[in-house]
Amino acid sequence: MGRKKKNDKFIYAVILIILGIATYFGLNITEFENFNNIKNYIKNISDKISDSTNSLENLTAETVKGEDVVVSFIDVGQADSILIQSAGENMLIDAGTNDKGSTVVKYLKKLGIKKIDYLVGTHPHEDHIGGLDDVIDNFEIGTIYMPKVQTNTKTFEDVLDAISKKNLSITSPNVGDTFEVGNAKCQIICSGTGTNLEKDNLNLSSIVIRMVYGNQSFLFTGDAEIENEEQMEASKTTVLKVAHHGSDTSSSEEFLEKVDPEIAVISVGEGNTYNHPNQTVIYRLNKIGAKIYRTDKQGTITIVCDGEKCEVTTEK
Repeated sequence: MGRKKKNDKFIYAVILIILGIATYFGLNITEFENFNNIKNYIKNISDKISDSTNSLENLTAETVKGEDVVVSFIDVGQADSILIQSAGENMLIDAGTNDKGSTVVKYLKKLGIKKIDYLVGTHPHEDHIGGLDDVIDNFEIGTIYMPKVQTNTKTFEDVLDAISKKNLSITSPNVGDTFEVGNAKCQIICSGTGTNLEKDNLNLSSIVIRMVYGNQSFLFTGDAEIENEEQMEASKTTVLKVAHHGSDTSSSEEFLEKVDPEIAVISVGEGNTYNHPNQTVIYRLNKIGAKIYRTDKQGTITIVCDGEKCEVTTEK
């Protein structure tokens, strides 16, 4: 009722202005034979504008009322494996080491997953692609994303063999490419191009994906290093997968201030020989006020996102 009264006052004010102008210019007000029609016409326009505004508000609300997006940072020790589930579709980013492939497969099967719509090997290090062949062997696979850089390791060859046996193919994405996993919108913001520099340091070839759902966003960084951070078009994010297990070769102060995550997840092995995560990185994350979660301390970390807020649960 309050909004209707305000609209009526606005309509009458417009009419008074029109009549005032007419009087000022010496027009005969009685000539406005359809005075009520003029009032009703203006009121109808006002009602249509109000209805249109309400429709836009409802559309925005519906956009974030779909199924939740669930992101699981699977505990695979000193390695990476991330599962994204949305509206019946699944994306798996990395699959741990060779000896953790069975762990990833078991985790996926426990959730009743039969198909991986997008399988991403961020870069060809064993702690990221080691379990990919196990995943390919056990599930229906859609699109496979891997960077252009290649290696001659047995781990990499095992992945290629698994892909070949199922007559699948590899897609090497370009920066700017977009795709959707259920209700979540994804964009490639960094990807290897096969340069000699990347061959010398495979971390530099890491595929980095920004995922958005409603007002929430995730940044999956692989092992991207500071050189990558300086080049990628990254913006503020809700959840950051801290690159390279929290190594100080990544997560520069400038980059963390730019993405300013509310939640930072570090996939890292307990008592690892690399001393990951680096204490300087922890200090930087604390400095920007990020809530830190670690797989070495809390096991598998699951984040449920409804487009407006994220809820975090941990295994330990």
